[in-house]
Amino acid sequence: MNIVITGASSGVGLETARKLADNPGNRIIVIARSNMKIQALAGECNIRKQETVVQPVQFDLAKGDIGNLVLQINRQLGKIDILINNAGALLNKPLGQITPTEIDDIFNVNVKAPLLLTQALIPLLKPGSHVVNIGSMGGVQGSVKFPGLSVYSASKGALSVLTECLAAELADKKIAVNCLAFGSVQTEMLEKAFPGYKAPVTAAEMGAFVADFAQNGHKYFNGKVLPVSLSTP
Repeated sequence: MNIVITGASSGVGLETARKLADNPGNRIIVIARSNMKIQALAGECNIRKQETVVQPVQFDLAKGDIGNLVLQINRQLGKIDILINNAGALLNKPLGQITPTEIDDIFNVNVKAPLLLTQALIPLLKPGSHVVNIGSMGGVQGSVKFPGLSVYSASKGALSVLTECLAAELADKKIAVNCLAFGSVQTEMLEKAFPGYKAPVTAAEMGAFVADFAQNGHKYFNGKVLPVSLSTP
């Protein structure tokens, strides 16, 4: 399978890439702002497999030219079987202190980037392909909400609705779109949101789940926002 993963420099994105790289026949482009981290990830995976299965692409989804990114993906992979929109940004700040720029920054990464990247990759997505958006229980209506996370949760709520809309838009092309709404996973982002909290699920465990779901989940789900949560937080 040909796979694209954004936000692959750490946490669940990195662990998902590691897991997918172990599966025979997979070719993966990993995207992140940190070139050093994704170069290290690619080197680790390619040495282990003794072939080039992971290709790093440094790119800032909030500011970069999506068109140029798609050209790189097309040159390196061609058609795509799986797109995992994992990149995300967090803001943990009291409501009265949030600035308009901070709101734009969060929505640009968490909502606008998945929309624009999916839109731009439509010509490369095969019939039967799967787009997986990584959401949050914070963006699920009726779930527990926490002070300081209003903008983050609102952006993930928008991503949930966007997932449902994309599935409807792309149904005639036989492209499935689903969203995994994470609860607590032990990542750098969780530490930023809830300092000192210990999650019941590791990034490696969640990465293995995402890897399996990305390859198989579209056989059973489309247009769904699926809670993947033992606790919140």
